[in-house]
Amino acid sequence: MWNKITHFGDITIMAVAALAIAGWLLAENEKRLALIWALLFTIGMAIVVVTKIAFIGWGIGIPALDFTGFSGHATRAAAVLPVLAYLLFQRAPPAGRVAAIALGYGAAVVLGISRLAVRAHSPSEVVAGLLLGALISGSFILIAGSLQRHIFNPLRIMLVLLVLVPAPYVQPAPTQKWLTDVTLFFSGHSGPYERTGSCCANTRARSFRFSL
Repeated sequence: MWNKITHFGDITIMAVAALAIAGWLLAENEKRLALIWALLFTIGMAIVVVTKIAFIGWGIGIPALDFTGFSGHATRAAAVLPVLAYLLFQRAPPAGRVAAIALGYGAAVVLGISRLAVRAHSPSEVVAGLLLGALISGSFILIAGSLQRHIFNPLRIMLVLLVLVPAPYVQPAPTQKWLTDVTLFFSGHSGPYERTGSCCANTRARSFRFSL
């Protein structure tokens, strides 16, 4: 069950959903909001990638917290799902809109827990990812709400939701391998730094070099 849940945070699903949101905004002629959303999501993903590269290539992390980088799955879920809920329920009463957004964050938390259940991340990495994603989605919702506009078209909403229909059948992208290969190329090291003394430890892994 946890493997199925965690799969929904994969980049092949959440990044496509993020693109669908941007496309939805552009279709509604909300170019400014589309740009804001694209910038927020891109900056958030860049932060995730930078922290992962820093550890894989140079061992930069926080040993005391077992932190080797933001959880990408948790970040994407907390960034995308609340925004999708906000856009879907814009015309709902305030209580219904808040409940929908809360449900989006709740779903992101469940996905974050799945990352712990499948032993892919430490608690600090999941919490950091959820907070980063919440900062992205929260910022967008506040900005969009301040404009007091309704971005609502039933047909376009259905098209966005259709993007997620094949999600259970999409193969996860080997992003970790790609990131590792690129990082090793630039770092010049023969192998990646990996955590030690944890659930995901590798007996041949290097330990943390230093922390931030």
